[in-house]
Amino acid sequence: MSAQIAAYTTSTGEAFQFWVLGTVAVIGALCTVFMKKAVHSALCLAGTMIILAVFYLANGAYFLGIVQIVVYTGAIMMLFLFVVMLVGVTAADSLKETIKGQRWLALLCGLGFGILLIAGIGNASLKEFTGLGQANTGGNVEGLAALIFTDYVYAFELTGALLITAAVGAMVLTHRERTERAKTQRELAEERVREGKHLPPLPAPGVYARHNAVDIAGLLPDGTPSELTVSKTLRDRGQVRDVSAQAISDLKALEQRAEDRLERSNSGKSGEGSK
Repeated sequence: MSAQIAAYTTSTGEAFQFWVLGTVAVIGALCTVFMKKAVHSALCLAGTMIILAVFYLANGAYFLGIVQIVVYTGAIMMLFLFVVMLVGVTAADSLKETIKGQRWLALLCGLGFGILLIAGIGNASLKEFTGLGQANTGGNVEGLAALIFTDYVYAFELTGALLITAAVGAMVLTHRERTERAKTQRELAEERVREGKHLPPLPAPGVYARHNAVDIAGLLPDGTPSELTVSKTLRDRGQVRDVSAQAISDLKALEQRAEDRLERSNSGKSGEGSK
C-alpha cells in the first residue's frame, strides 16, 4: 500500500525539476517557432530535446533518454544545424511557402496531435498506475522491447513506414536529374577565353599585405579597390569592409613623405655640388 501511495505522490525535488526544466523546454519550443534565423531555431530545438532526455532519465526510461541524446540531439539535430550553417538559409527563404495550404494542414495535424496527447494522458491517469519496478522487472530495454513487439507492434511498424517514406520523399525532392552532358575542364576554359572573362588567377584579398582579411578588398597600384579580391558571396551579403579612403590617405601621406625626403636629399646633393 505504501509503494502505491509513493507512486502517486511527487517529491519536492521532482516537482522543482519538472517546473524548472519544463519552463525552459516550453521557452525553447517557442523560440524554435518564432526565431527569425534557422540556426537559432535549430539550437533552441536541440536544447528542448536535451531537456526531454533529462525527463526520460528522471522517470526511469534510461533507454529512451540515451536514444534521445545520441540519435536525435547528437546526430540528427547537429547534422541539421551544420547543413543550415553551410547552406546559409536566410529569413526570406524560410518564410517562402512552396506548398499551398501547408499552414492549414499543419494546424490540423497539430490539433490532431493535441487530441491524441490529451487522450493518452487522460487514459494513463484514469487507469491503475503501474510502477516503474513492475514495468522494468527484467530491465528497461527488455520491458520496452516487450511492449513494442506485443501491444504496440502495429504503431511501431506504421512509424517505421512513415520514416522510410519521409526519407525517400526527401531524396526524391532534392534529386536533380541532369538533362545535358557536363562540360569538361577544357571546354570550360575555351568558353572563358571566348567570352573574354578574367583568365589569370584572382588577386589575393587584403590591402598591400598589411593583413589578410578576406572581407577587405585589395588595392590596385592607383589606390582604388579591386572587387576581384573579395568573394562574390561576401559582396552579395554586404559583408565587405570599405577601407579604401583610409588606405588612399595613408598612401598619399606615404608618397608625400617620400617626395619630401627626395627633395631634401636632392637639395643636399646640389649644395655639395656647388661647393
